[in-house]
Amino acid sequence: MEKEPRTVRGRATRKRILRAATELVAERGVAGTSLDDVRELAHASKSQLYLYFADRDALLRAVAESTCETVLETQADALAGFDSITGIERYLDAIVALQIERNTPGCPIGSLAGQLVERDEASRLILADGLERWELSLRAGLETMAAREELRPDASPSLLATQTLMLLQGGLLLSQVRRDPSQMGIAADTVLGLIEAARLAPKP
Repeated sequence: MEKEPRTVRGRATRKRILRAATELVAERGVAGTSLDDVRELAHASKSQLYLYFADRDALLRAVAESTCETVLETQADALAGFDSITGIERYLDAIVALQIERNTPGCPIGSLAGQLVERDEASRLILADGLERWELSLRAGLETMAAREELRPDASPSLLATQTLMLLQGGLLLSQVRRDPSQMGIAADTVLGLIEAARLAPKP
C-alpha cells in the first residue's frame, strides 16, 4: 500500500523517486524502465521505494498523475487565453513551436496512454482524467466566446473542444512518429479553421 510521507525529508525522497521514474519513462518508455533503474537514478534504497510505492504499477500510476499535472501546468497560461481568436492562435503557435524546439516529442500524456491503458485500468483512468481536464479548459474558453456572442448560435463549445483535442492529439502523434513538426502545424491550422467556421461575422 502506498504511503504518503509525513516528514519533509520523506516528501523529498518520494518526490526524488517519482522524478527519476518520470524522467526514465519519458526517455526509455515503460518497458525499458525497471525499479532498479529508478532507485539508482534517485539514489534511493529498495526499502525507501517500497515505503512510498507498493509496487511498479503504483509507481507508474504516480508517473501518469505527475505527467498530466506537468502538461496541464505548462499550458495553463496559454489555455487561459483560449477565449479569443488571437489567444487561440497564440496557443496553437506555442504548441507548434514546442514541437520544433524539442524535436517533436509528441504529447507525454498520449505517449503514456499507448503504453499503459491496456495493461492497467487505474492508469487509464488517470490519463483519461488528464485529457478531460485539458478538454474542459478548451471548452471554457469557447464557452466564453459563445457567451460574448462570437460563435454561431448552433455552434457547440463542447463539440468544438472535443474536436480540437482530437486534432491536437493527432497532430502531436504524427509529428512524433514522422519526426516532422509540420504535421502539428497542419493540425493547428485545421483547428483554427474549425473555430473560424463557427464564428459569427464581426459586427460592423
